[in-house]
Amino acid sequence: MSRLGKKPVPLGKASAAISGRTVTISSGSNSLSMDHRPEVNVAIDEGAKELCVTIDPKDAKTKQVRAYWGLTRALLANMVTGVTTGYEKKLEVVGVGYTAKLAGQQLDLKVGFANTISVPIPGNLDVTVDRQMIVVKGADKQAVGEFAATVRSKRKPEPYNGKGIKYLDEVVRRKQGKAFGS
Repeated sequence: MSRLGKKPVPLGKASAAISGRTVTISSGSNSLSMDHRPEVNVAIDEGAKELCVTIDPKDAKTKQVRAYWGLTRALLANMVTGVTTGYEKKLEVVGVGYTAKLAGQQLDLKVGFANTISVPIPGNLDVTVDRQMIVVKGADKQAVGEFAATVRSKRKPEPYNGKGIKYLDEVVRRKQGKAFGS
């Protein structure tokens, strides 16, 4: 049995609606929807204000179905967290002359190349730039993480001087480099 799948998902301030296999969770102006697998059943418990994820007992013997059970519950919990509080990733641009700035719906990066690298910002994300700090916010956990990873991949931090784009809490392992006059 899935320990995570058995736990109900508390909705808190969010509201949920189910139509067929599509689950829509909304709170205020934020709304996310997801199509769940046919092996998994999702129901709303109005009294306790929570989502219950179940599977058929005959399918519980299959490892794949048990995996879908826990996965569906985790994705629904991430959706509830996303529409109520949101997700945020912070990136730091490190290096002399390395800059980031917003130009409409694009993020322009000057990170040591001859040209400026432009990264298009998805419509469901809010990106702000303050000097050397890039903050990505949004309701969809996957979209926030994917955009932050795309921006970081344009110039990963290098181990000798630590220059590049890194997550704020990331620790770059530094190498010593070559020793002269030995």
